[in-house]
Formats: sequence, structure tokens, C-alpha cells
Amino acid sequence: MPLKIQGLSKSLGEFHLRDVNLEICDSEYFIILGPSGAGKSILLETIAGIHRPDSGRIILDGADITDRPARLRNIGMVYQDYMLFPHLTIEKNIGFGLKQLGRPASEIKEATGEMASLLGISHLLSRSPDTLSGGEQQRVAIARALIIKPRILLLDEPLSALDAITRRKMRSELARIPSLTGVSVIHITHHAEDLISLGHRSAVMDEGTIVQVGDPDEIFKNPQTPFVAAFTGMENLFTGIARESNEGKIIRVGSVKIHTITRYNGPVHCGIRSEDLIFSREPLKSSARNVLKATVIKIRLMGSLAWVVVDCGICLTGVLTIRSMYDLKIDEGDTVFITFKASAVMVFPNGQNKE
Repeated sequence: MPLKIQGLSKSLGEFHLRDVNLEICDSEYFIILGPSGAGKSILLETIAGIHRPDSGRIILDGADITDRPARLRNIGMVYQDYMLFPHLTIEKNIGFGLKQLGRPASEIKEATGEMASLLGISHLLSRSPDTLSGGEQQRVAIARALIIKPRILLLDEPLSALDAITRRKMRSELARIPSLTGVSVIHITHHAEDLISLGHRSAVMDEGTIVQVGDPDEIFKNPQTPFVAAFTGMENLFTGIARESNEGKIIRVGSVKIHTITRYNGPVHCGIRSEDLIFSREPLKSSARNVLKATVIKIRLMGSLAWVVVDCGICLTGVLTIRSMYDLKIDEGDTVFITFKASAVMVFPNGQNKE
């Protein structure tokens, strides 16, 4: 593990890190996901050496760099606004780090050309930053960070300032950095889609703490807390009472009975992903144990998908393709049946339940 973060804590105004522990692998693209104010940027800046932690250690390749100056850490960082030097050409922006290190002009020129070629920006070298698009500026900022051959590259919300089309294109380009350069990347974001598109492994942060670490599929399919479930796009979250019955484990949510698989008893939080709800006009005959009669109360059309909100004693939101919605002839006010498996119901403890 080239980078180990051990018990890292830092208070900075209203923002905090609380006992953060992480390990980043060689040539890994690691995503840190969390809302604004979760402490993501403070974590990156503390790793970079901009802030000194109140407690904890940062270990890079076995060496403790906690107190090492930022310029001597061999860590590159790209900020959200790219921070290019407006008075320098793109060529000089990219080569700036090597110039600061006192490298000869011939070496800087050769390395700049190689890095520009790697990132597909050779044609921009004579331009100034204010003539570039957001995506082009980002490539320049990444080239400037990579040219010093850092051990770790830190990316602070690198896609948030880009339009949707450029963002999709840049995701595929960012994903290539570890394999092309051997550099480990730590990328912070509040977009859950970055998790799926980019991350080899990921961590979710909330209020300065790491609440879950795992590969993207694990975090999406098996969130450990209601916060992680909600932040990764789970629309259907509610509370209920879990208990054993002659039908197996059920959760009561008001008058609604939901079959589930859980070791918990008593008050619990529950979640069901929208894509796990199956819509029909008649009760389905299947192995799924939950079939609920419902009324459609709202339909939201978004591109090729329809988000359908129903009332079955609790409000649930499911997703259909537009074609499926028209085939089923579903409209607001209609009666439908909602089917989902017991295993699709995720159950989280709320501090009062028993196993």
C-alpha cells in the first residue's frame, strides 16, 4: 500500500476530519464520495500538506510524511477550478513544476511535449488558458500535476464545473491515468455516478468520518447505513418494526406488511431501490414475496425513463422505461401492483433493535 492514512483528525472552522483511516493501493483509482461539508477537501489538502493534522499520521511508501512540507511530498493536486496561471502559455503552465525543481530547459520541453501528447493537448501548447474550454483546462491542469511524476494524484471535484457531455468524456479519460502512468489517484466527488464510472474502490464520507469503504458494486448493492443508501440514489427509505411471524421475518410500516430477510428485530430503517420494484396491472405470480396494491400518484418523465410514485400505504418510487409505461398503460390515478423480493429490502439498525 503506497499510501496509508492512520487516525487522521483535523478541525478547520466548521469543517472536521474525525479519525480517518484509509489505505490506497498502487495504480488505484480511489473515489471519496460525500456531500458538501463532509470533509472531503480538508482530507485531500491534509494529505497534500496544506494543513497539518491535529492527530494521526500519513505514510507514503513506508515513510512518515505527516510533517513533511507539501513541495517535498511527491504528491500532485488538481483543484476544482484548475488554477492555471493566466499569464503563461499552456506549454509553460505544464512545465511549471519542473522549472520550480530547477530542471534544464531541454528536459522541461521534452517532458512537456510527452505529457501533452499523452493527454491529447499538443495542439494547445501555444495558447493561453483563457482561450480553452473547461475540459481542455482540466487536461492542462492534470498534465501540470503529472509532469513531476507524483506518487499520488489528488483530484478535487474535477468534473463538477463541466457540462454533462464533457463530464462523460472526461470520466473515460481520467480512468486511464493509473494504467498509463502508474500513479494512484484519489478523486473526491459528490456525484454518485463517478463512483460507478471511475472507482476501483471507494469510500463514503459523512460529517468528517469514513462511513463505508468497498468496491463500487458493494457500496451500491450493500450500503451499510441509511445515509450511504440515500446518497447512492436509493429513493425508498422508511422506518418500521421488524419481527418474526408464521410467514417468516416481516417489517410493519404502519398498516403495510413487508417480507424481508434480516437478523434484526424491533425498530429498523429500511430501503428498496427503485429498479427493484416490478409494476403490473394484475398481481404477478412469482417467487417474490411482496405484492402490494397501489395507486399511481405521480409520474416524472426523465429522458427514456419514467419515475413512478405510488401509494400502497407507504409512498414508493419505481422506475420504468417509457416504452414499458406505455405498454402497461399506466397513468396518474391508476391502480397497479408493485412486486419485489424479500431480499430487495435492505434493513439497517437504528440503535434500538436487537439481533
